[in-house]
Amino acid sequence: MSIWWSLHLRREAASVPLARRLLIGTMETAGVDPDISYDLSVALSEACANAVEHGGDGDQGGAGEAYRVTAYLDGERCRIEVTDTGPGFPAAPAVRPAPVDAEHGRGLGLIRELADHVHIGTAPGRRGAVVSFDKILKWREDAPLVAV
Repeated sequence: MSIWWSLHLRREAASVPLARRLLIGTMETAGVDPDISYDLSVALSEACANAVEHGGDGDQGGAGEAYRVTAYLDGERCRIEVTDTGPGFPAAPAVRPAPVDAEHGRGLGLIRELADHVHIGTAPGRRGAVVSFDKILKWREDAPLVAV
């Protein structure tokens, strides 16, 4: 079983729950375990929130006003990628633990905690950040689209 979708979203706060709901709906329909779906939806929300906040190039109405989310459910794995047109990351982005009561700075750390594999970098050959992560899927007993 393989499912994939891609969204081109405006850098607006309202786009974050839209992406999250689409991911949860896809996983629920496929029969993914709800705990796995929740972990991936939180990680996706953090990656999208970073793209909304930091992912622009300053051109009003230009490509910097959007970002892309792509999700792949392929066999026993889900991979999610969020790309934007912002300044990107330094060669090795530092992920420092944020204080527990911090309102900012916890997103990349949360993504690393919730996913099995994480890649954070700059888009090859252009400006922009790429945050991709994947997780091994678990399935509900009654999963209609379970991988064989």
